[in-house]
Amino acid sequence: MSKTALVVIDIQNDITKHYRDIIENINAAIGWAAESGMEIVYIKHNNLSAGTRTFKPDTKGAELAPELDVVSDNVFVKTKANALTSDAFSEYIRENDINTFYITGADATACVKSSCFNMIKAGYTVHVISDCVTSYDLKKMDEMLKYYADKGCEVKTLADYQKESL
Repeated sequence: MSKTALVVIDIQNDITKHYRDIIENINAAIGWAAESGMEIVYIKHNNLSAGTRTFKPDTKGAELAPELDVVSDNVFVKTKANALTSDAFSEYIRENDINTFYITGADATACVKSSCFNMIKAGYTVHVISDCVTSYDLKKMDEMLKYYADKGCEVKTLADYQKESL
């Protein structure tokens, strides 16, 4: 029987711009997912580029944000924008027969975008929780939400998803 997972992408200390605006919503989504019996997965970005100042492995900046509710040990590291490039995450999906994802996190124009696009391309069902996603450039949020929908993702607010599960 296939399963569903809530995925929290790159809510780390180095994502300082705008994540605090959605952290309460993400934590509410985590609570909803836990109550609904979903798998809860955290994706961390590690930047391996020479000279990088952000997301350096084994630094405070690469750690999950302290305000984030971490309720599972399902923490996976990626080094590229697409979460599916994490071999450990991809293996976890296969081993647990997960084929439906609810996406939260940052950045809507980068890692969230790439992960959603590649999940849809791989044949998964993807739901983007619109009030649990942010970007460095908030002016692009409406455009990104439209992009997700155009690529085949369902895009709704957390309240809408919560109403559906009642």
